[in-house]
Amino acid sequence: MALLPVEEALSRLLSDVTPGSAESVTLAQAAGRVLAFPVAALRTQPPFPASAMDGYAVRAADVATVPVMLRLIGEAPAGHQFDGSVGPGEAVRIFTGAPVPPGADTILIQENARRFDSGTVEAVETVAAGRHIRKPGLDFETGDPLLDAGRKLDPAALSLAAAANHAQLDVIKAPLVAIIATGDELQPPGSQNVRPDQIIASNGFGVAAIAMDCGARVLDLGIVQDDAEKIAAAYHRALTAGADVVVTLGGASVGDHDLIHDVLTSQGMTLDFWKIAMRPGKPLMFGRHGTVRIIGLPGNPVASLVCSHLFLKPLLLKLGGLPHEPGLQSAVLATPMAANDQRQDYVRAIISEQDGTKVATPFALQDSSMLKTLAAANALIVRPPHAPAAPVGETCPVLMLR
Repeated sequence: MALLPVEEALSRLLSDVTPGSAESVTLAQAAGRVLAFPVAALRTQPPFPASAMDGYAVRAADVATVPVMLRLIGEAPAGHQFDGSVGPGEAVRIFTGAPVPPGADTILIQENARRFDSGTVEAVETVAAGRHIRKPGLDFETGDPLLDAGRKLDPAALSLAAAANHAQLDVIKAPLVAIIATGDELQPPGSQNVRPDQIIASNGFGVAAIAMDCGARVLDLGIVQDDAEKIAAAYHRALTAGADVVVTLGGASVGDHDLIHDVLTSQGMTLDFWKIAMRPGKPLMFGRHGTVRIIGLPGNPVASLVCSHLFLKPLLLKLGGLPHEPGLQSAVLATPMAANDQRQDYVRAIISEQDGTKVATPFALQDSSMLKTLAAANALIVRPPHAPAAPVGETCPVLMLR
C-alpha cells in the first residue's frame, strides 16, 4: 500500500463524520459541552423594575430641588418586595436587585443622601426619572432566542442558560474513546519488577489527555500482550462498551509481532488506509467497523502523540460538534534545515518572540522515541514533502502545541 499524503488521510478520516446524538444533562454537567438545540428564555430577566444601585426609591419630582427631606416609610432588600407604594415626599430604602415599589420612578443613590435617626432622609443631589432602574426584560424576555445550536457552553453561555431558568440542557453526546495499548514489552508506571527488556507504557496517558481536552470520554482498556486472542477480546470490550472511536497503541506496523491490522480486520474492521507519508507516524492505520472508527497509532511515543494531534483531535472535535482550528502559524527559522524527502516532517521546535517576530528553533535530535524533546517543544515545524533546503531566516509553517 502506497504512502498516503497527510491531507488526503485527514480528509478520508473525517469524511461522513457527523456530531453524535443529543443527551440531556444538568447545568452542573454542561460546562464545556456543545448545545444540540437552540436555547430560548423560559422567563423574563429582570422580571420586574429592579434597582441597579443601593439607595432610596423615590419620586423624581420630589428631588427636583435639593436639599430636601423625605419621610422613610420602609425597606426593600433583594428578594423582599416592599408591600406598599411611594407617595409624595416619601422614600423606601432599597438595595441592588430589589423590585422598585409602585409610585417610585427613580433611585437616589446612597452616596447622595443623608439618613437621620428621626426616620427621614435628606436628598443632596437631584436625580432624573428612570435613573438606576433596570426595566423588565432589559436582558431578555420569555421566548427570546439566547443560544444557538452548536454553541460551546463556556462560563457566560452557561450562566445565561441558568438565568433563563434552564435546569437542564440538551447537548451533543461526548464521544467515547477506547484506548488499547499493545506490546509484551510494556509495563504500567510504578511497576517494581520491570525486566531489562521492558519499558514503561507512556503513550496512553498523553493520548487520553488529548481526547479529554477535546471533550471526549475515555475508556482505558489497559495493556494487552502481543496475542491475537487477547487483542480481539480487548477490541470486543471496546465495541460492547459503545466506543465511538477505538485507538490502539503499537502493533500497527509490519513486524512479525505487529498484529493489530490482521486481528482487527478478522474481527470485522474494514481497513481504509495504512501508512502515511509523514514523519514521525508513518505506520498510522485507519479503519471502520460500522459507525465505529478505529485509529491504529504507532508505538513510538512521539509518533503516537503527533498523530493524535493531527488525526485524533480533529476527529473527536467533529464528533463532539466542535470546530477544529489547526493552529498553523508562520515563523522564521533560527537554524538552517536540510532538504526533505517524500514524507511530510513534523519537527519539534521552540517558538520564541524576537522583535515581534516568531522564531522557530528546531531540536537537533528528532528521534520518535524521545518524549523529553516533545515535552519541551511548544510547536512543530511543518516541512512539506520534497521541501528544498531552508536557510536561516526563511519563513516556515508551524503547528502550535501550546
